[in-house]
Order: sequence, then structure tokens, then C-alpha cells
Amino acid sequence: MMRSRKWRTLDWTMMADREILELYRNTQTREQGFALLVRTYSTKIYWHVRRMVTDHDDANDVVQNCFLKAWKGLPQFKENSKLYTWLYRIATNEAITFIQDTYRRNTVAVESEEQAYMEDLSSDAWFDGDELQKQLQFAIDLLPDKQKQVFVMRYYDEMKYEEISEILETSVGALKASYHHAAKKIAAFMQERLNRA
Repeated sequence: MMRSRKWRTLDWTMMADREILELYRNTQTREQGFALLVRTYSTKIYWHVRRMVTDHDDANDVVQNCFLKAWKGLPQFKENSKLYTWLYRIATNEAITFIQDTYRRNTVAVESEEQAYMEDLSSDAWFDGDELQKQLQFAIDLLPDKQKQVFVMRYYDEMKYEEISEILETSVGALKASYHHAAKKIAAFMQERLNRA
């Protein structure tokens, strides 16, 4: 009987985690182990962060901070969760910190913020979405942090609530409520934009 793709991915991830940790814990192969960690997870982490902070350069900065924290924190990693889950948690916290710092610096009206946001997205070589996708991204950016995190992980990363629960250390029920509220706010925002057109 053939194993499902999900199981093969799970097996591969567990083997990669084991190899990464073995290499990292050996002082002679520590850098090699960390390089494997970055190679294995950087793309997923980048796209997770990118959906939260939007700008390519900002996302790269947040991802670099995430891996710096991972380098410092790896000696204390207890293996109570998968490396992927642990990295997602660090990346999510780094993205939230970045968003909060940026928000504190920028206190502009939503209309002018939206225009500036759309111009930034249009000039971003890494973003190739159409006008509707830009509006969706802006609607997501307006969500409160927790709702934004849950929406991004569920909608874009297609994570199960149980996985999100492990990363954000929040109950599944609370996550479902956050996702529901986020989806309603985004739908209302998009409808309002359609009515304007």
C-alpha cells in the first residue's frame, strides 16, 4: 500500500529535524546543522512572514531576525514540538513585533495609508497580484494581530487549527473564533470596496 504524500512529507521533516539537531549539537558540525535548518525552512518561513508584513525587504529583515533568534535559542530547544513549529512561533513573534513597531511610527489616516500601501505593492517586484489581491492584502493588514496571524496561517499556509494552536499557544476554539471574525472583517472590507467602484 502506498503511503500518502502527507505522511512522506511528515517522515522527511522528522528525519530532517533529527539530522539538523544531531549536526547542530556536535560543536564540529554546528554551522553545517544550522545551514541545513535555514535551507530546509527559510522559504516557508519567508512566505509566512511576507504575508504578515507584506514588503519583501521587511520580510527578509524579519526572517533574518528569526534565524538569529533560532541560532541563539537552539541550544535550549527541548524537542517538545517540531522544529518547524518552533520556528513558526519565533517568526510569528518577530513579525508581530515588526508590525507593532511600524504601526507606532506611522499614524496616518486609513485612506492615505491605503494609497501608500497600494503604491508600495505596485512597485514591489516580488508582488505580482492584481488589484483585487492588493485589496485583500490591505484588508488582512488592517486586522488585529491575533486575527491576522490566524487568518494567514489558515488561509495561505492551510494549517490545521491544531497546528496553529501549538504555534500560537491558543485554544482551537479561540482560533476558530479569530478566523471567523477575520474572515467577516475582510469580507466586509472587500464588499465596501466593490460598492465604491
